[in-house]
Amino acid sequence: MRVAVVDIGTNSTRLLIADVEPGAGVAERHRESIVTRLGEGVDVTGRLGEEPQARVFAALERYAAEIAAHGCEASTAVMTSAVRDAANGGAFAALVRERHGLAGRTLSGDEEAGFTFAGATAARAPDDPRELVVIDIGGGSTELVCGARGELGFHVSTQIGVVRHTERHLRGDPPTEAELGALATDVDAGVAAAVPADVRAAVRAAVAVAGTATSCAAIDLALVHYDTEKVEGHVLSHAKLEALLERLAAIPVAERRGVVGLNPDRAPTIVAGVVILTRVLDAFGLDEVEVSDRDILWGVALDLASKDRSIG
Repeated sequence: MRVAVVDIGTNSTRLLIADVEPGAGVAERHRESIVTRLGEGVDVTGRLGEEPQARVFAALERYAAEIAAHGCEASTAVMTSAVRDAANGGAFAALVRERHGLAGRTLSGDEEAGFTFAGATAARAPDDPRELVVIDIGGGSTELVCGARGELGFHVSTQIGVVRHTERHLRGDPPTEAELGALATDVDAGVAAAVPADVRAAVRAAVAVAGTATSCAAIDLALVHYDTEKVEGHVLSHAKLEALLERLAAIPVAERRGVVGLNPDRAPTIVAGVVILTRVLDAFGLDEVEVSDRDILWGVALDLASKDRSIG
């Protein structure tokens, strides 16, 4: 069946339209991402701002036309960290349903982790015995999901995110060494508190999904136009990420917008994202990460098709 999934995240609002057959995989028909920064200011105010909400609603208007044009049989919207954390998140979610007819709900951290793992592992060999960590760096939270042979194991949703941590720490343009150090220390403490040492020690490989990881891959590949097929499965070494961080952190946002492979709208938050990704790899003792475009969108699409109805 043809399904549409909208992921309303802290930093971006994304759409996946796909043909999904339970047990047969996901055939993408259309994918789109707009940086809407819904979580702007939430870490300080505890509320979703009017302008960020307006940016999301504008994106949803565009997506509604795409969903109609593709003749989708089922659709849903899922909302994550910014909506979970905001005092007016419930009111925002109600407006999404009323204005755009998108059934759905705000996911708990556990639900977000489950869908992310399902999406990231959907096309992997089911008998791979290695303990894997899926790293999903978002605007307001980072999900760390461990498992092996397709089975979900330890998982946690941390209060670590590119919008949240940019606002907390990176005030200089470009940021100072002290600001970068404070951000790294904050991430280290957050991961250490969230993930037991024995869980980290058992992990043998990492897959990173979402905008930070795919942007790093696109920059490394020098992609003038984003190409999912080239990004999917691209491996980034820790050394490459460190070199990329040094390069991006040394230039102001205006210059960062011109970096080949980077969506200009991600320029304000990509430095925090690369710091988070490198520190997570350090915490798990890993020297490389595989990048995947198969993330929570895939996981929710599979769930939606299996239920043959919208998530509600």
